[in-house]
Amino acid sequence: MSLNKILSIAGKPGLYKLLTQTRAGFVAESLLDGKKITVSFKNNVSVLSEIAIYTLEEEVPLKDIFEKIKEKEDGGKTTVSHKDDKIKLEEYFFEVLPNYDEDRVYASDIKKVIQWYNLLHDHGITEFATEEEEKVASEDKE
Repeated sequence: MSLNKILSIAGKPGLYKLLTQTRAGFVAESLLDGKKITVSFKNNVSVLSEIAIYTLEEEVPLKDIFEKIKEKEDGGKTTVSHKDDKIKLEEYFFEVLPNYDEDRVYASDIKKVIQWYNLLHDHGITEFATEEEEKVASEDKE
């Protein structure tokens, strides 16, 4: 499953998998507890494939950050918890993305990235390419 189908919904904990679209919004399933919810278009929803982290030079897509974490952890979960203190989280994130913009990337952002990565890992979502990149990769193999 690509990050195009994984959502963050403002005011709701964790991440959600997009199931289907309705006239008034869409139906999503929580990755935390598996409960299905209906979400209206009024809710503030972010698709993970559209999120990026500020660096001193550019914005780096979240999928690239996840790939760097995966590489650092040899495909496993993170060695830090999203509940660790601010200094420990910043040190860890500095190892993953050394040039991140410390003025625009807050500890709360780092907590979310780590929590989301571990949640995706728990659900076996460890390939972070977008659907377009997956199609190109499969076409290159043919």
